[in-house]
Amino acid sequence: MSERILMNEFRALSREKWLNVELHRENIYQWDVALIVLNKDSLYHGGYFKARMTFPQNYPYSPPEFRFLLPLYHPNIYTDGRVCISILHPPGEDEMSGELAAERWSPAQRVESVLISILSLLDDAEVSSPANVDAAVMLRQDPDEYRVRVKANVEASKAMTPPDFKMPDQETTRVELDKDDADFWADSEVDSDPFGGSDSEGDSDMDQLTASEDDADEDDEDEDEKSP
Repeated sequence: MSERILMNEFRALSREKWLNVELHRENIYQWDVALIVLNKDSLYHGGYFKARMTFPQNYPYSPPEFRFLLPLYHPNIYTDGRVCISILHPPGEDEMSGELAAERWSPAQRVESVLISILSLLDDAEVSSPANVDAAVMLRQDPDEYRVRVKANVEASKAMTPPDFKMPDQETTRVELDKDDADFWADSEVDSDPFGGSDSEGDSDMDQLTASEDDADEDDEDEDEKSP
């Protein structure tokens, strides 16, 4: 079951513009992903952040593992590239950390929700319980220097962009999304009557049927009158 679920998710995410995803050595349980930051207001705008995701055999009942291949200087990213984020923690409440079950992984979660959560975390760091203490301290005490470190990470990530890959931009992605939505609704209108015909045609058929029934009743009355 896990293979089928992962393949469906892989195919869906392969169409996304903010993500580049490939199977690692044709293994459905290992993905090579690259998060592409399209938000121009983000410190990480323009970054192409490669990572590897590893899925357990009992997915989606257990969470995947996620690790940036080029570690980012960030309060919630360990120096080996692993990300400290609730959605990647096993299901259930954790009394030690105070995390609620709703904040952690559950079988209802999907790969897309993990990746979106990580993208959000980049610009919304949790400094109260950091995985990288030095980065948390710098963000609080010297935000200008922190921005310099982030920009260095962004530039380094661009060197990992495949030669034939064309970096999308926010406006292009929005236009394509709008077009997809329009096509979807256009297709929906074409198929709105899967049985063919129209309401007026249905009314006409019903009128003909009623008229036939009336004629039959009149014939029966004539026969009754002729009978002795």
